[in-house]
Amino acid sequence: MKNILLNNADKIEMPIVGLGTWGAEPAEIKNAILTAMDCGYRHIGMYKLVTPCLTLILDTAFSYNNEEAIGNALKEWFTSGKGRRADVFVTSKLPCVGNRAEDVERFLKLSLENLQLEYLDLYLIHAPFAFKCDSNFTPQLEGDGSFVLDMNDNVLTWKAMEEQVKKGLCRSIGLSNFNAKQLQNIYKASEIKPAVLQIELHAYLQQRELVKLCQQLNIAVTAYSPLGSPGANIYFNTKYNYSLSNFPDILRNFEVNEIAHKHNKTPGQILLKHLIQQDVVVIPKSINPNRIKQNINIFDFKLSAEELKILNSLDKGENGRIFYCLFFKGVEKHPEYPFICKLK
Repeated sequence: MKNILLNNADKIEMPIVGLGTWGAEPAEIKNAILTAMDCGYRHIGMYKLVTPCLTLILDTAFSYNNEEAIGNALKEWFTSGKGRRADVFVTSKLPCVGNRAEDVERFLKLSLENLQLEYLDLYLIHAPFAFKCDSNFTPQLEGDGSFVLDMNDNVLTWKAMEEQVKKGLCRSIGLSNFNAKQLQNIYKASEIKPAVLQIELHAYLQQRELVKLCQQLNIAVTAYSPLGSPGANIYFNTKYNYSLSNFPDILRNFEVNEIAHKHNKTPGQILLKHLIQQDVVVIPKSINPNRIKQNINIFDFKLSAEELKILNSLDKGENGRIFYCLFFKGVEKHPEYPFICKLK
C-alpha cells in the first residue's frame, strides 16, 4: 500500500486509499469500519489502506452526523486488541456552521469528543462559505428555506486552525472545496501550509489545473466521490428535496467497463486506480463488505499509458461536477462560493 508524505513538520504519511463515510447512517457505520479495518484500511474519512497495512484512513465530518458511531466502532476495534490509535489516520472537518475563527476550537473539540480521540490526524475546513448556526449546531434558515449566510474570513479561520496544530489537537490541517484562488489566498497568508486539499475528483471531473497547482505547492490532493457518488442524487432528494438532472453514471461508462474487463477488475477499481496512479488519495464510501474489499484490492495491476489516455479523455470539466452544493438553498450568493454556478 502506498502512502503520501504530507508537507508538515512531523513528516506524517497519509494512506492513499481511505474509507469515506459521507451519507452513511450511524447504524451502518460499525460493520463498514470493522470490515475496512480487517481488510487493511487505515484511513477513515470522516474522508483507506492495503495489506500489509501501517495505517487506516477514515474520512468523516461534523456535519455527517455519524462521528459518535465512528468513535464507538474505533473504540471497539482498539479494545479488541486488533489495532492502536497510531494505526488509524482519521480526518474530520470544520462544518460550514462553524467556519469562523472563534468557533474552530469548539467544533474541533466536539468532533474529538464524538470520536473519543485525543487528536485528529487531519482537520479540514469543509467549505470556504459559512452559514449562521442555531443552538442545535444546524444552519439557520430564512422563511423561504434558504440558508442564512455568514460573511466569514477564511484567512482568520485558517489562523485559528494553525493554533489547533500548535495545541496538539490535530497533526495536520487542510482545506476542502476551495478553488484555486481561495487556496492561494490561504497559502500566501499561512504560517502552517495546507497539507491537503480535498475536492470532488473523478473521471468526469478531473480538475487538472487545480491538481497541478497543488502539486506545485506540495499539497496532497484527496478525491471525494472518486466513483461519481452513485447514491448522491437519492441523498440530495431525500434530505434537501433537490435533484441533479442528467446525473452522471461513470460506473456504466463503456470505456471504463472495457478496461475493467481486460484487467478482470470492476469498473470501480479502474476508476480508483486511475486516480492513485496520479498520486491522488481516494476515499470511496461504501457500507457493502464486498465493495469495501474490492476498493482496497487495487495494488496488483497497473493501467497502461494508453488506458490512462482513454480515461483522461472522459473529462467533462465543470459539466461533470456533481457537488455544486446548491442543495444549500441560496449558497451561490455567498461571496466565497467556490464554483462556477450552474443551476441544474
